[in-house]
Amino acid sequence: MGKIYGYARVSTKNQRLDRQIKNIEDYCKDKKIEQIYREKYTGTKMGRPQFQKLLAVVCTGDTIIFDSVSRMSRSADEGYDLYMQLLQEGIDLIFIKEPHINTSYYKEMQSKKTRIASTGKESTDKLIDAIMKAITEFQNEETKEKIRIAFEQAEKEVQDLHVRISEGIRTTQRLNESLPEMQRKQIGQKKGATFETKKAKIMKERIQKMAKDFDGSMKDKEVIEILGISRNTYYKYKKELLLSHIK
Repeated sequence: MGKIYGYARVSTKNQRLDRQIKNIEDYCKDKKIEQIYREKYTGTKMGRPQFQKLLAVVCTGDTIIFDSVSRMSRSADEGYDLYMQLLQEGIDLIFIKEPHINTSYYKEMQSKKTRIASTGKESTDKLIDAIMKAITEFQNEETKEKIRIAFEQAEKEVQDLHVRISEGIRTTQRLNESLPEMQRKQIGQKKGATFETKKAKIMKERIQKMAKDFDGSMKDKEVIEILGISRNTYYKYKKELLLSHIK
């Protein structure tokens, strides 16, 4: 059995690592954790020395546990490529908050085979074999899409936070200009105003392409599974899409 490692990261020096570390330790329970690598990293830095040390010591059969996929990478392309690289090297990845993209799930999907008895007719058996290969390839691509979406969501969450901070600063500056100096304060978004995040926009675009109620052919349950979002969030986005079509 391989060794178990953890990795925890925060984006600024003022943030704490405690919660992530506790989540990793609780997840492992009685299992021995070789080491939890800890990093205080900001987007202005090019490298993550502790993460690089971790990648240098892990071997085939080892496991790396993250509190969330966003701790592994904030870039969708970089995260996806690294995920697939570590998977090929036989290193297991566990994301406590996104278990649907753990490498164990991916391996399970890859290993699923539909067994059909031979009919005895060469032409029929070749046709069945071709169909099953196509289904297997579709399942693999579907699973890869889930992984990519998870990293895209993590990247967009960071971008959304930056947008909200910028919007809040501009709004506060504009409103404060009309107030006496003594009454000026931090003011957030106006009550009742709505803000559509980039993540929500991407999810809606995917729902529109995939769901049979729009341009796709998939059932709601299938779309929810592929996107890796909750039922409530899915139906909220779907309702908003339907309403936008009525207008």
